[in-house]
Amino acid sequence: MSVIRSSIKMAIATFFSRIFGLVREQVMAAYFGASGMTDAFLVAFRIPNLLRDLFAEGAFSSAFVPTFIEANQESFEKSRELMWSLFWLLFFITGTVCLGIFIFAPELVSIFAPSFTKDPEKFIVTVNLTRIMAPFLTFVSLAALFMGVLNSLKVFFVPAFAPTWFNIVSVICQVGLSGLLYKNGYHPIYSLGIGAMLGGFAQAAVQVPKLMQFGYKPMWPKKFWTDRSKKIVKLIGPGLIGFAAAQINILITTILATPIVGAVSWLSYSFRLFQLPVGILSVSIGNSNMVHFSEAWKKKDVDGAKASLQQSYYLSFLTVMPALVMLYCLSEEMINLIFERGKFTHESTLMTAEALRMYALGLPFYGLYKLLVPTFYALDRQKIPVMASLFSIAFNISFCLLLTPIFGFKILALGTTLSVLVNSCFQSWILKKDLNLSWNFFFSLRIWKVVGATIGCAIITETLLKVEFFSQPFITKCFYLGAQILAIGALYATFLLLMGERAAVNALLSKVTKKFRKK
Repeated sequence: MSVIRSSIKMAIATFFSRIFGLVREQVMAAYFGASGMTDAFLVAFRIPNLLRDLFAEGAFSSAFVPTFIEANQESFEKSRELMWSLFWLLFFITGTVCLGIFIFAPELVSIFAPSFTKDPEKFIVTVNLTRIMAPFLTFVSLAALFMGVLNSLKVFFVPAFAPTWFNIVSVICQVGLSGLLYKNGYHPIYSLGIGAMLGGFAQAAVQVPKLMQFGYKPMWPKKFWTDRSKKIVKLIGPGLIGFAAAQINILITTILATPIVGAVSWLSYSFRLFQLPVGILSVSIGNSNMVHFSEAWKKKDVDGAKASLQQSYYLSFLTVMPALVMLYCLSEEMINLIFERGKFTHESTLMTAEALRMYALGLPFYGLYKLLVPTFYALDRQKIPVMASLFSIAFNISFCLLLTPIFGFKILALGTTLSVLVNSCFQSWILKKDLNLSWNFFFSLRIWKVVGATIGCAIITETLLKVEFFSQPFITKCFYLGAQILAIGALYATFLLLMGERAAVNALLSKVTKKFRKK
């Protein structure tokens, strides 16, 4: 049950982070709507975010945690030296990259949003925002390093809660600086860039006290390029191929979206809402499994590693499916309640909801993807996620290039969902062979019961739970949506109980309530 306990700790912390993230998105939607200037910010923010996938998440995190656990099992001093050697390497490397982003911002914006060059004001604002947010890459990379260390030490709540401070600082800057910037002749949209940059710093800084508590005080390592540093770089190496392909994928989808005014914003708002269950559930479970699976595998406890993986897989599937029903069936209601105010119009609600439904279909596959990638890194089989990424990205680019001109921007969201499906299926097939798993591991009777409960919930939600929503006052909307969400949760649990999954439901409920009582 250690995976469940760890996952719950991370999920609770991530829940607060995602809620504040929604508040940040609400403030942005109210102040700027789905406008051309919002598109400018989102394109500018995408540039350092792309590199974050290399330095702060994905390949780096998956390579670092197993290596750090190995060093820590030998001695504390070796793990401390490894952490600080990587700290300084990341600081200097990302600092150099940030300088490059600052210098070549006009060229980068021209590549990512070529249609912006036709609008000089939007282009200049995007370039300035890109320069303002360049240091975000360094801050968030160091935050990811700290998170990897703390997770390896079985500390999950503090690093999972750290992004909350990013969102809090961002909101404070949006609200506090927009008017001040406008009075001084600057566009208020710059408040978003300043908030993102300072928020990244806060996300890293709040984890430092916990590191000091464990004795990981600052040091200047005797040697930066240690054997373990080389090992991490070697593990990351194949990921560079997948990273490059992923950037081409994002570049193509951004280029396809930018000619449609508001499309970048619609996709972004819907993806942020989609990320709520992904972050709270899938990422929490995946990160927890990475620690427990890696630890068992390093000890050559194959059965323990398989048990951790199977428990995480079922837990991920069990928890994301009701979220799928909520996001798909209540997409318009959620977008209307959360975002539709100020400059965010009802048309933007409908467009954003279309994209959200396409993203929602991919929830279970995102959960599986977040589980499988770190598993292959722990197995020293990092080439497999890279091969899967190359294949799925090629599929996504072809799909979007072919169908976006015909069906519009929502194809970009559907393409993302289908590419994750292709990716997770490919990795599952390879993992089955590597660990000698049966197909029952992935398609057990318990999984089919979850699928049945999900279908039942969706049918009842669409036929019985829909109400006249959009014309209601705000408080009534809150009551209706809250009641619908609770009803879906109750229906899901009821279906599972009727199909004999009482133990799973009781275990989840008891762990969650126990954790909240502790808080």
